[in-house]
Amino acid sequence: MGNKGVMVFVPAPQLTVTIEQQHDKAELHVHPGGQGVWQARMITLLGAQVTLCAAAGGEVGRVLEPLLKFHGVTLKTIKRDHGTGWYVHDRRSGKREELAEDPGQPLSRHEMDELYSLALAEGLRAGIAVLSGPAHPSVVPAEVYRRLATDLGANGCKVIIDLSAAHLSAALEARPYVVKVSHEELIRDGMVKDGSTAALLKALHKLHADGAEMALVSRGDEGALALIDDRVYEVDMPRMIAAESRGAGDSMTAGVAAVLAQGGTLCDAVRTGAAAGALNVTRHGLGTGRVDAVQVLTERVRLTPVDTKVPA
Repeated sequence: MGNKGVMVFVPAPQLTVTIEQQHDKAELHVHPGGQGVWQARMITLLGAQVTLCAAAGGEVGRVLEPLLKFHGVTLKTIKRDHGTGWYVHDRRSGKREELAEDPGQPLSRHEMDELYSLALAEGLRAGIAVLSGPAHPSVVPAEVYRRLATDLGANGCKVIIDLSAAHLSAALEARPYVVKVSHEELIRDGMVKDGSTAALLKALHKLHADGAEMALVSRGDEGALALIDDRVYEVDMPRMIAAESRGAGDSMTAGVAAVLAQGGTLCDAVRTGAAAGALNVTRHGLGTGRVDAVQVLTERVRLTPVDTKVPA
């Protein structure tokens, strides 16, 4: 079977404004942002075609929408009257400081219906779908993810979810193909008490039991844990000095999606995802990188089988 595309569900993208220090001058950077946008950018860099399904509108949305039309992406949007999210961050000190932020207003019933139909059609056409979350859970109901993942999966689409809390629980009911979650999210949501390997292995098995065909737990610079075909692996990643830690997990998810879209195996997908995440931390731009650098780092990622017995 030939290569597939990837539909990335981005219900509430944000306009991002970042102030950087360049020598003795301040620089202003304006970009499209949000989890799904960063994932889509990395997927295209790794050679897969992306259809990005989003809702945007109002004054902020009119500025944001043209920025979403980056190379390799087919943009499909539904119009909103208002409510598109944004943030302003200051990085002149070398650390990211949040000056102001609006995650966006909840989508109306009509907007959600239109976006749902659009994402369903494009996901089935692509064959692989990445369901990304909003900046705040109130913007999109968790139930939407359960329904969309179910409808896509039941009709032959491989669904990849990168969600947390109630949105993750809802999407797991659809028995998605791949679930990726970070250890910080598992701790925050009360799914594990700490980030120990034993606790995360138990969570990995629970994700699988709750519906994930393949589960992936990222652990920052300690690599990741993956459950593939009922076997657990430690994913040893190259360690890099971080210029920006945000977005590494999104790049990992993107790497998995890009490889699966191009006919690769789950093990190859995890290796590439780990490499993309490792490279992302070396760059200030979220969801950015070079495909040749990802390829070199992929060769250095190791998947080591661990005891597959469910921890007590």
